[in-house]
Amino acid sequence: MEYVTSIERLGMVKGQYTLLKRLLESRFGLLPEWASEKLKNAKSKELEAWADAILTAPTIEDVFKKSKLSKKS
Repeated sequence: MEYVTSIERLGMVKGQYTLLKRLLESRFGLLPEWASEKLKNAKSKELEAWADAILTAPTIEDVFKKSKLSKKS
């Protein structure tokens, strides 16, 4: 298993955030404030779950509702 430093991990999360934000804006338009805040405060696992959800969610609200992590909460 490859060792990943905390700086590298932060860079990966930033990359996930940037890509997911771009995809959400492309699909749903300008993000509402609540969605931007969720993205800014998200952990890597949340970003991954939302990235999966964006493929089938009909609305931006559903992206965040359909994630596997939301169901566990």
